[in-house]
Amino acid sequence: MNSYRLILAAGLMSVSTLTFAQKGVEDGSKFGHGADSVRCIDNYVRYGDAVKMKDFKEAYEPWKVVFEECPLAKGVTLYSDGVKIAKSLMQTDKANKDTYYDLLLKVYDQRMKYFGKNKKYPTSYLKGMKALDMLQYKTDNATRKAAVALLNDAIVGDPATVQGAFLQTLMLQVVNQFKDDEVSSEDVVNTYVKCTEIAVKAEAAAQEKAKESVAQAKEQVEQIFAQSGAADCEILAKIFTPQLEANKNNTDWLKKVNRLLGNSDCAETDLAFHISESLHKLDPDASSARGLAKHLIKEGKTAEAFSYYEEAIKLETEDKMKAKYYYEMGLINYASQKYAEAKAAAYNAIKLRGDWGDPYLLLAKVYAQGARNIGEKDYEKRAGYWAAVDKAAKAKAVDQSESVQKEAAELIRQYSQHFPSKEDLFFEGLKDGSAYKVGGFINESTTVRAKK
Repeated sequence: MNSYRLILAAGLMSVSTLTFAQKGVEDGSKFGHGADSVRCIDNYVRYGDAVKMKDFKEAYEPWKVVFEECPLAKGVTLYSDGVKIAKSLMQTDKANKDTYYDLLLKVYDQRMKYFGKNKKYPTSYLKGMKALDMLQYKTDNATRKAAVALLNDAIVGDPATVQGAFLQTLMLQVVNQFKDDEVSSEDVVNTYVKCTEIAVKAEAAAQEKAKESVAQAKEQVEQIFAQSGAADCEILAKIFTPQLEANKNNTDWLKKVNRLLGNSDCAETDLAFHISESLHKLDPDASSARGLAKHLIKEGKTAEAFSYYEEAIKLETEDKMKAKYYYEMGLINYASQKYAEAKAAAYNAIKLRGDWGDPYLLLAKVYAQGARNIGEKDYEKRAGYWAAVDKAAKAKAVDQSESVQKEAAELIRQYSQHFPSKEDLFFEGLKDGSAYKVGGFINESTTVRAKK
């Protein structure tokens, strides 16, 4: 390598009498001309050797010369190396962390300047990566505001270069701004709409190995939005009701808003009904059918509503949403004391989404409420509570969400109080811990347990 440097330097010096010293940054060449090109190449080799050894402290000074004087010398690799160097030094030289943080941002800016038209990693992509790194090292409001602006630019670039992390992080940061009273709930809603629309395009444009990442980010965006506190039915009505008349024949707009209202538990509002009604006339789909079903339930027209639920299930492509429709049918049947039908609907939901605790909680309630209709003896009627506790325990096992854990624990506490006493079990010849088959509509095997 040293002999390579000497030969190259000698060659360059031989023409230095014919060419003024000129850096690559001045004339757009890789290394410049004359003595300056010798300096660039020497540092280029030195920093490259150090990076290969992962000695980023040693690489810093020669890399900086190349970065500042011959920014085209190594293509995009110069800048990816720069990110590694800056991040490493932020960790190892904490006294100068701010200096290296500023350098990190400068690396991104200069890469955009010289290589922003790179097809695989264009400016929009680099803005997104810059924003992610900014938020990794700083959390102040000014940084967050700047990062949000960058992410907004990043996600409207080529859909094939939009990363799931851009969408998820943008949604999270805007929600954080909302909680700090820096933006309005309308800003949160608009960000959610934009992120979900772009996620669909990005997933379609992504290579196979990246599709799953974008799909997961889309789910995270929906979850962040649902928990934001901004998804208020009144706010959604305020935003979209004035737009309804102009968009009543716009299928894309109607579908977008209809799904948004459904995900925000606003499917029973007047806005949701009018949107579903318009959409169902133009292009029937699962969400429009569900919207009509919810409105009919509100009017007490259960039979008509269920026909729309069945239509929604046939039209729906996502198992998660199908499960939700079955669950809602189960709730309606439970409220109407149609326990066998409620049980069937809950199990249909479980088949589609076994990691969701709510259908199991519904079964627990159905079994507890319907237990008194089973058998003639008191212990036979109380046996339904064994099965009810089994379902509440199953909900706890499959779903770790706080709401499910809390409700399941409370149902187990309540229903356990209805178990037969030890004396009753002894009198009936039943042994604590033995198997038992609950009859009636429950028709499930369980375990004998005495009240404690």
